[in-house]
Amino acid sequence: MLQLREIKIEDKEWFDSLAVQYGYGTLEYNFTTAFIWRKIFNTKVCQVDGCLVCMSDTKKPSFLYPCGDGDKKIVIDKIISYCADKEIAVVFHSLSEKAREELENMYPGKFEFTEDRDAGDYIYETQSLMTLSGKKLSAKRNHINRFEENYPDWKYEPITKENIDEVYQMNLKWCEESDCQNDKGLRDEACAVRQAFKHFFELKLDGGLIRAGGRVVAFSMGDKLNDDIYLVHIEKAFADINGAYPMINKQFVINNASNYKYVDREDDAGVEGLRRAKLSYRPYAVVKKYRARYIGD
Repeated sequence: MLQLREIKIEDKEWFDSLAVQYGYGTLEYNFTTAFIWRKIFNTKVCQVDGCLVCMSDTKKPSFLYPCGDGDKKIVIDKIISYCADKEIAVVFHSLSEKAREELENMYPGKFEFTEDRDAGDYIYETQSLMTLSGKKLSAKRNHINRFEENYPDWKYEPITKENIDEVYQMNLKWCEESDCQNDKGLRDEACAVRQAFKHFFELKLDGGLIRAGGRVVAFSMGDKLNDDIYLVHIEKAFADINGAYPMINKQFVINNASNYKYVDREDDAGVEGLRRAKLSYRPYAVVKKYRARYIGD
């Protein structure tokens, strides 16, 4: 039987040791993602035969495809057995194309796959985000130019113990202006963002802010996904500050992700406005993800 339990900050070391090296290069294989969203998704974890097992939603459970240096077939058999004992469906979420192929090869014809476009990670070439070069990104450059003209005293700062409270107050103001309490998606996100602030230093997150006119007008947080990809978890800017979003986007990547080939700016959760915003930066790829349901023989 799987010994699933709530994820804790103390799990970071062993979780990272499996997910960074053996994960499938998507946002789910990142400890910060799992930890800050744990209260929203009721995340449970355990280590089984050298593999990470992660389950979301105890009412309608689904599993992250296991990763590690162990035998995944043995681990998946244990997940199937666990679900049989609990009389629940065997469902895997957020499978990459590679994971989907592995699962189908191990259990030919026994899983039904459905593409989940809303869960697709947006992957960008780091150099593109750092320079915003080319005709297709000219609008982003123009917004940054307006920002620099309007706020000649602007500056980028890393988030530190000295300024993190100021950044958090800016985040609270952003939530107030965005009416987070009356939008479930934003309300859930606000819960995750609070966890990122509360455990910022324990999670070893990178953080950066843009200051204009002496006040914080934008901030971002992220960390390593794997050796090639940097993952941006959070990005907030005041909507009435023209150019604040593209400025924090560019400056955060320059200051934190320049040694990585790609930047993952997470999914759009099916939110149309967010999808348009992410597409406007001309992604290198939108990662295909699937849900898999066990249908047996």
